Amino acid sequence: MHTALGQRVRTRFAPSPTGYLHVGGLRTALYNYLYARKAGGDFIVRIEDTDRARMVEGADVSLLDMLEVSGLTPDESIRHGGNFGPYRQSERLETYAGYCKQLLDAHNAYYCFATAEELEENRQLQMKQGIQPKYNRKWLPEDMGGSIPRSEIQNKLDEGAPYVIRMKVPDYVSIMFDDIVRGPVEFDSSTVDDQVLMKSDGFPTYHFASVIDDHLMEITHIIRGEEWLSSMPKHLLLYEFFGWEPPKFAHLPLLLNPDRSKLSKRQGDVAVEDFIAKGYSPETIVNFVALLGWNEGDGSEQEVYSLDDLIGKFSLERVGKAGAVFNIEKLSWLEKQYIKSRPQEDIVARIKPLLQDELQKKETRMDRDRIVSDDYLGEVVELMRERVNFESEFVSFSSYFYFDPEEYDPAAVKKRWAQDTNEVLGAFTTVLEALDEFTAESIEAALKEFVAPLGKKPAFLIHPLRILTSGVGFGPSLYHMLEVLGREAVVRRIRAGMERVVFED
Repeated sequence: MHTALGQRVRTRFAPSPTGYLHVGGLRTALYNYLYARKAGGDFIVRIEDTDRARMVEGADVSLLDMLEVSGLTPDESIRHGGNFGPYRQSERLETYAGYCKQLLDAHNAYYCFATAEELEENRQLQMKQGIQPKYNRKWLPEDMGGSIPRSEIQNKLDEGAPYVIRMKVPDYVSIMFDDIVRGPVEFDSSTVDDQVLMKSDGFPTYHFASVIDDHLMEITHIIRGEEWLSSMPKHLLLYEFFGWEPPKFAHLPLLLNPDRSKLSKRQGDVAVEDFIAKGYSPETIVNFVALLGWNEGDGSEQEVYSLDDLIGKFSLERVGKAGAVFNIEKLSWLEKQYIKSRPQEDIVARIKPLLQDELQKKETRMDRDRIVSDDYLGEVVELMRERVNFESEFVSFSSYFYFDPEEYDPAAVKKRWAQDTNEVLGAFTTVLEALDEFTAESIEAALKEFVAPLGKKPAFLIHPLRILTSGVGFGPSLYHMLEVLGREAVVRRIRAGMERVVFED
C-alpha cells in the first residue's frame, strides 16, 4: 500500500529512554507495526534521547529488548553490538541546529534569555489573574513584534548568557487537521505557547526534533497516544514554517483503570516487563494490548489473535475514540486460552529451563534424565493444561511431577484418612508392584477390583493415593498422574507417606 502521493507507507515508534516500556507504549508500537506490515511498508524505531535529565541508564536496551520479545521487529533501527541503528537523536544535533538557524533567519524563532525564576514568577502571576500560563514574550525582538532591540540580544549572545530558542507562534490563526481516529480537529493559535525548540544545553526539545526526524525519515503516518494531541498545533506550525507536507496523524485513546482513571504506575504494574515477570507470555500481552482500543468489527466475536491475524485484520478506522479499560481479568483469560492451544513442544521448550533451574536448587529422587525429557514434560503439559494459569506453573504448581512431597496437606489428610486407610494402602501397594502394565487403565481397573470385596468405594483409596503421591488433595486425573509418575516413584511415595501420615480421631 502507498499513500496518495505514491510514497511507501512508513510508520515509527519513537520512545524516550526514561524507563521501562509501558503497556501503552507497546500498544503504540504495535499499532504502528501492524499498519506498516499490512501496507507492505516500513516500521521504524527511533530513540528520542534529547531529554538528558530524565534518561535512565539501560532503558534504551530494555525498550528494544521488549519490542524484540514481542515480535515487533523494526526495519531500520537494528541493534549492532549494543548500538541501535542510525536513529538516535543525540547523534543528530548538528542537523537540528541547522534547521533551527533556518527558523531564526526567517523570523519564525527567537532567542530567549529568561531565567527559570522569571518564568515561574510570570506563571504564578498569570495563574492569579486567571490567565492560561504562557511565556510573556519578553525577549521577542522588535522586528518580530516585540520590544527588545536586536542589539540587546546580540550583547547577551556576546556575553555568553545562557538562552533557549523559542518558536514564534502566529497570533489568532486557526490550525486544523484531519485525524484518522478523531476526524477534523481545530485549534486556536492564541492558546498555544511559544514553545522551546532548543534548550540551553544545546539539545532540541522533543517537539522540534521529532518533526524534523519524521520529515527526514519520510514518515507517512504518525500513530501515537491521545496525550500528544495538544502538541499538534506546534508540530503543524513547524511543518508550515519549513514548507513540508505533514504526514497523516492518528491519536489513540487513553488507557484507563477500571475506575476510568488514567492508567499509571500509581495504580499498579504498567510495564511490559512487570507482566512478563508475572508469567504472562509476550503473545498474550500483544493480543491483549491490540484489543485496547481496536476491534475487528463486522460482528466478529474473535478475541484470540496471532500476530499474523492482527496484521491481516488491523485498520485504524476500527480504532475507537473512547478510553480503553485495562482489564487484568481479560489478560489472564487470554493467557489461559493461549496455554490451552499452544503446541505442546513450544511449552516444553519454555518450561524445560525453568525445571533445570529448580533442579539446580533442589535434590530430587526422580530420574533426572527422564523428568527433563521432552516426552515426560509433554505428558505433564497435557495433564495440567486446564489447571495452570501461567506456563511457569507447569513447574511451580506441578512440582510433584519432579520432586517427592515434603509435606502433606493437613486439611486433606484429616478429611480423607480413616482408621484402616494405611492398612488398605499397604495391601494395594503390593497390587501396584505386581501389575504387568503400569497404565492409567490398568491402575484404575486394579483399584476398583481391589476395593470391591472390602465393601469400599474407589474414593476410599483415590484420595489418600493422591495425597501421598502429590502432597495435595487436588489435581489432574489420579490414574493418569500415577502413570506419568511411574511405578517406582508411586510405590516409593506411598510407603514413605504411610510412615508419616496416620489416622487421628
